[in-house]
Amino acid sequence: MEPHDPLADRPDDPHAALDALLDGEALSDDAIAGTFRVVQRVRGHRYSLDDLATAYEAARAVPEAQRVLDLGCGLGSVLTMLAWKLPAARLVGLEAQVISLALARRNVLRNGLSLRVALVHGDLRDDAVLARAMSLGGPFDLVTGTPPYMPPGTATPSPDSQRAHARVELRGGVEDYAQAVAEVLAPGGTALVCADARTPERAIDGARRAGLVCVAQRDVIPREGTKGALFSVFTLRHADDARGADVMRIPPLVVRDAGGARTEAAHDLRRFFDLPVDVMEPASP
Repeated sequence: MEPHDPLADRPDDPHAALDALLDGEALSDDAIAGTFRVVQRVRGHRYSLDDLATAYEAARAVPEAQRVLDLGCGLGSVLTMLAWKLPAARLVGLEAQVISLALARRNVLRNGLSLRVALVHGDLRDDAVLARAMSLGGPFDLVTGTPPYMPPGTATPSPDSQRAHARVELRGGVEDYAQAVAEVLAPGGTALVCADARTPERAIDGARRAGLVCVAQRDVIPREGTKGALFSVFTLRHADDARGADVMRIPPLVVRDAGGARTEAAHDLRRFFDLPVDVMEPASP
């Protein structure tokens, strides 16, 4: 059975549905790409460096993409950035968290994207949910995903459900995202998935078990000379489209130098999305 969409009773009034869910909670309205902005909970999960890096790598990898799916789209940050950079594309976001879905709906409306962006409520591990996403434009030329990094039992989940699901793999991890990618990615298509840099084998082996091949890995380092890479963005393709390919290690993206100053590479990310460079980047996850 397909999951009930708790917002379906008011499909034409996402603002009212969101207001009811948040019950007066403080929201911020933040620049994300060019003239596009996103509404976020001030004390909830907020878009971060992993979203920015994933959208950046995805838009550069498939600039001609016409059909895009973001798995676990959250409040719609990656969707919004890709909609800005890929103006000819039609996009679908799939999200299980009701409050994140409500925020994504408001952000689609906020940026005038209702004719180009569709949202699906449900768990990406559910075949019926993936079938609904496919019915809206699949198979997809470009698929993205920013799964949580912490297996259950390795971290204490936040009491805030939105934050908890963004950090802990309560609905699966990168392996589940890879399996979903294999079901929705078009032949010749490309997927960009963000995962924990400390355990790259999870993304690479999970892709292989799903019939995919990891063809590139780019590490993201928050600050030079400190803890090393925080996460990596992996580029995946169907095995038939990447026979014999080895994982290409792209030079890492270093966000701040050893002294704490933003690097030119970090500025390039903001320039890519037509944003000024004299403001803070989104926080690390």
